[in-house]
Formats: sequence, structure tokens, C-alpha cells
Amino acid sequence: MSQLFPFYSIGHFINQPNSHTNFEIVLFEDMPEPEVDEIHKHSFYEILWTEDGNSKQTIDYKDYEVLPNSLFFISPNQVHQFEEWRPLKGGTIMFTEDFFLLNQSNKNALFELSFLDNLYSNPCIELSTEDFADVRKTIVSMIEEYRRTDSKPVILQSLLHILLAKVQRCIDAKSDQLVSKKYLILFKEFKNLLEVHYASNKTTSFFADQLSVTAHHLNAICKEITGKTATELIRTRKILEAKRYLSFTDQTISEITFALNFADSSYFTKSFKKETGITPVEFRKTTRANLTL
Repeated sequence: MSQLFPFYSIGHFINQPNSHTNFEIVLFEDMPEPEVDEIHKHSFYEILWTEDGNSKQTIDYKDYEVLPNSLFFISPNQVHQFEEWRPLKGGTIMFTEDFFLLNQSNKNALFELSFLDNLYSNPCIELSTEDFADVRKTIVSMIEEYRRTDSKPVILQSLLHILLAKVQRCIDAKSDQLVSKKYLILFKEFKNLLEVHYASNKTTSFFADQLSVTAHHLNAICKEITGKTATELIRTRKILEAKRYLSFTDQTISEITFALNFADSSYFTKSFKKETGITPVEFRKTTRANLTL
């Protein structure tokens, strides 16, 4: 299946598309206007920290307000709509999975962070004044290290680990019930498999077999983390791709039905309306109108 959106590396956001950089930290005031399409996907993780000002970020049809004393997380493969950052005081941290895991024995460390790679959680985290000040100290240390002529990747990586561990601590402090790392890892492995097979009509049992658990157990884990069962997430992911086709291509309903392996156009329309409350044609008309505003 062809890519609907351009896939950008970190280099594209510093206007060096041929760069193989795997870590960058840039203040908004120093950030050049990136030469990228407004709607795109990342091949890397991005953290926007905001000290002052308001803005909006859009990820897969959901609008999120970016407020002072907040962190906004964008993970690989999310469809992100580029928004204005110049009214904001703060900056962006961009890093790849390879940079985070460099020389690390625990290759599941990223999966153990509940706020990354989770399409079902709010990517904007508002912190208390005290917690944001603590997080910002680490960010300032990262900036200082990054700007040194003898900057060391291992030090930047260590500071990044500290930063993300502090964020996880803030999240855990507000949570009534902590999800086990084992469950988080399995859920994110399921999510990655789903990204590969969402159009293939695979059942929960298929994914459970791939993960060496029962379908019941997989449903229970997904329900605990997202509020939806694995079966519901499979259906939701397929409808999400249908939304993308309807919004950003001129393919007919029949062509989208075929591309996503629905039984027929009638079943596609019925499934889409059950999930969204409107028909594919109505959705296309509404989103096209919004995109032209």
C-alpha cells in the first residue's frame, strides 16, 4: 500500500534533508521555517516544550491545545498537521529510537514509557509550575551540552533519559492505577503489529498468537491501557486509515473498499458509520470543506 503522506527525518526539520542526525534540540526562536508539507509523518520522536504562549497541534483529526508549562509528544507514524510555533516560547527536542537505545542493554526502554507510542493517550501533558521548572532544568542542561564544541552524544542521551524518566514520574504521580511495564511492552508490540496488518482483516486471535498470549489476555491488556479491547482497536485502526484515504486522496468509495479489504462498499459504509456516526461520503465532504478553510 502506497504512502499517503511524506515521511520526514529530523534533517528535514532543520532544512538539511540529507543529514543523518539522530538528535537535535532547537529553541523556537532559532528554528527556521521547515520546508515540509503541512500534513506529514515523522520517522522520529519529537517533544515540544512550551514555557509561554498558546498554539494548536493536530494529530489524526484530533486537535490539541498547547498551553504554557506543557510538553507535547509526537511519535513516529502519527499523522501530524504542522501548526504555527512562533507565538510560543520554548522549543523542540527531536530524537530517533536508535539514539535513545544507543549502548542500552534494555531494548524495551522506550516501550516502558507510557506516554510514547500510545495513540490513545493525550500527547499534551500539562505540568505544575514546580514540575515544569524541574523538567526545564534538564532541558537547559541538554541545550548547554548540545552547544558545546566538545558535546558528547552519551551525555545528551543520558540527559534525555533523565528528562523522560522525570515526565513518567509526573504521570505516575497523577495516576490512580499504574500499568505494569510488561503490559505496556506487550500493548506496544501489538500496536506495531497492527500498523503492519490493519488492512489484512486479521483477528484478535492472530495478534494474540503472534504475541504468545491468549486473545482474552490481549483484550484485557488493551482495555486496561486504552479503554478499548484489541478487537475494537483493530476496527478503529482500519477506519482511521479509511478517514485518511477519504481526506487526502480522490479514490472512490469502491477503490478504498478494495484497498482496505472490506467485503464490499455497502459493508464499508456500514462499518464506517457505526464507528464515526456518519457515512464515508459525508465524512469526505466535511473534511474537504475544513481543509479548504
